[in-house]
Amino acid sequence: MTAEPANEDPATSEDDQLGRYADPSTYLRTISEALQAEWPDNRLVRVVCHGHSVPAGYFRTPEIRPFDAYPHLTHRLVQEKYPTGMVDFVRTAVGGENAESGAERFERDVLSLRPDVVCIDYALNDRSIGLERAHMAWVSMIESALEQGAAVILFTPTPDLSAHDRWLAEHAVQIRSLASKYEVGLVDSSALFDEYASSQGPLEPLMSQPNHPNRLGHAIVAAHLARWFTQPVASE
Repeated sequence: MTAEPANEDPATSEDDQLGRYADPSTYLRTISEALQAEWPDNRLVRVVCHGHSVPAGYFRTPEIRPFDAYPHLTHRLVQEKYPTGMVDFVRTAVGGENAESGAERFERDVLSLRPDVVCIDYALNDRSIGLERAHMAWVSMIESALEQGAAVILFTPTPDLSAHDRWLAEHAVQIRSLASKYEVGLVDSSALFDEYASSQGPLEPLMSQPNHPNRLGHAIVAAHLARWFTQPVASE
């Protein structure tokens, strides 16, 4: 992987990224309502997880363990929450890919599935293309998904214990800013792992190799993704 130039600054200020994310209690309300329906009134709800090796399920390369990765773990959590609902989590993630490559195949591989929710997780590999090019690719995918009527959830990067922290931090800032600008969902994986490090100590117990979480690490991400599928409050 080519190192990102150290003098490249985030595209947005801290103020730009605060306060306007979608509300987890309401953003996927219509989807959660659909998942509450029972046969014969229920319908299939499709969630597509698009990104690089982490959502693809790579653990210690080249081993792939999709059933221990956050798309599958979240699928189980959502299905347990909505036992009469029909929900499908599809991985369109490709190991080693960055957001530019993901954007190139977005219509063919993601939008063609007619998703209800699109999750985007590319920041670990976007260090090789830099902030500006990554921003353009993320905007392309976000706007295309929203135009088709899908909800969007963005992911800041999970850790790379061998990497320069500032590069990942800059991409995390940019992703938070995009979530704010478009008022879409955000799973702030970077903040979740930082919180773990502050309260529990080193991150090695959560990692299968320096840049891939293990099942415990994926479970942290899955728990926060599942929170977006909030049980609707019954109207009085």
